[in-house]
Amino acid sequence: MSATENRLAVLFPGQGSQEKGMGRALAEVSAEAAELWLLAEKASGLSLREIYWEGDEAAMADTRALQPAMTAVTLGLWYFLQSRLSPVVGFAGHSLGEYAALAASGMLEVPAVLELTSLRGRLMAEAAGGDGKMAAVLKLTLDEIEDVVREAGQATGKILLIANYNSPGQYVISGEAGAVAAAADLVKERKGRAVPLAVSGAFHSPLMAEPAAELEKALRKAGLRSPSKGPVFFNVTGAAEPGADAALELMCRQMTSQVRWIDTMGNLWRAGARTFVELGPKGVLTKLLAANLKDAGEPYTGLSVADPAGAAGLEA
Repeated sequence: MSATENRLAVLFPGQGSQEKGMGRALAEVSAEAAELWLLAEKASGLSLREIYWEGDEAAMADTRALQPAMTAVTLGLWYFLQSRLSPVVGFAGHSLGEYAALAASGMLEVPAVLELTSLRGRLMAEAAGGDGKMAAVLKLTLDEIEDVVREAGQATGKILLIANYNSPGQYVISGEAGAVAAAADLVKERKGRAVPLAVSGAFHSPLMAEPAAELEKALRKAGLRSPSKGPVFFNVTGAAEPGADAALELMCRQMTSQVRWIDTMGNLWRAGARTFVELGPKGVLTKLLAANLKDAGEPYTGLSVADPAGAAGLEA
């Protein structure tokens, strides 16, 4: 592969992409990847390799473990492959994945990113005591979903919004449990599907204001700087932001703001990206490319790399 000809974008997945054994094959051949697991375990205080290499689904879904572990996996892949992934048009990460994007771009040091994702995971887990829920909505148009959100919010008097704009065929709603349940009924009436998500709270909504305020304190101490390897396209706006101060403000808003992934993919395309390489298990973001770039007008390539064997797709 000629990186220059293919104009690369590097994507990092978030929660929901975890799987048993993730990162193990890479850690067995890469000392740097193995060191990331040790750093993540130190930051989180958890036996992450035991959980993800030997554990069960429930343990792997615990956000306190999942956030630092997923970050270690995706960054391990980046450092293993970065010589084949240059130059980069831009980096982007979906929700949690945005922290890996910050490290890969050079905006944050790796230890700081692992500390932040460990803290973020703990704060989100603590939010589980609240009344927040999320659900993916399928088979409805954006206009229909906006109508559903408005009607359910007005009927219940509770907080509800579209939290994730993942693709033109996949949106996620987030809010208080009663409003999400009411919205699910309205979705069914309109012949759509509402799929409850196994998360501990109403992420990317105003209900995350308290944990977001705690995370902001740590973010402001983390030493964010301008990128050295390519810009990050941020969830909050879907756009690149090369300035460290402005990027910090966007990250401080991330936990309570919507994930504008459709805009992110469109802006990466307009910036020149034609090969999209996802680093991490399952290939969730790669699968969204077809819907997000269906009107692109020229060919593109999507590659998902989860382990050293998957890197074969990057060869010329």
